[in-house]
Amino acid sequence: MRDRPEAVMMFAAGFGTRMKHLTANQPKPLIQVAGKPLIDHALDLTHAIQPKHLVANLHYKAEMLEDHLHPLNVETLTELPDILETGGGLRNALPLLGDGPVFTMNTDAIWRGANPLKLLLDAWDGSTMDALLIAVPPDQAVGYSGSGDFTIDIDGRLTRGPGLIYGGIQIIKTDLLATIPETAFSLNRIWDLMLERQRLFGLTYDGHWCDVGHPQGVALAENMLSRADV
Repeated sequence: MRDRPEAVMMFAAGFGTRMKHLTANQPKPLIQVAGKPLIDHALDLTHAIQPKHLVANLHYKAEMLEDHLHPLNVETLTELPDILETGGGLRNALPLLGDGPVFTMNTDAIWRGANPLKLLLDAWDGSTMDALLIAVPPDQAVGYSGSGDFTIDIDGRLTRGPGLIYGGIQIIKTDLLATIPETAFSLNRIWDLMLERQRLFGLTYDGHWCDVGHPQGVALAENMLSRADV
């Protein structure tokens, strides 16, 4: 099994209900931010690592995303009749992603700073890590009001608790997916197994990040991208 990640899984199946009117007639990944769809911002990040396989899972208004993604050489899987969540969706896509660790990325965040995929790739060590998550300090998260998801020790190992925010991009090994009996499940189930083994790691991001999780997030992200002081 290869150790270097050569595939990217893009999560694009959600309903985007928190976006309200913006997703009434389109899926969330097609919402425009700074003149282009959210998912195109995510695709721009993948160019730096040149993955062999680029896959997106679809569900809500899947045809619109298929029409957008296929000319961009993104393979798609439509989850029917129900959404499989992040863990189930990743497991369902393994025939397209291949063996070995993969990148997974949410498609509803905007980044300003170093490319998080490249940072993860440079820091990845499969001999000690089962997953490496990008972690954002709260004061660098635009529009975020929560308490964070993880704390990180001096060696980069993660534990659950208030502190750093999971930025929605990681490198993860996929072998533990087979241990989950449910069809639909969250990747949190896999992270918990990795935490028990002390093989869940994080990398602190030094740029700025905006989760476009509500309608106001569009303006916040556009302002973040346009400002010279962030």
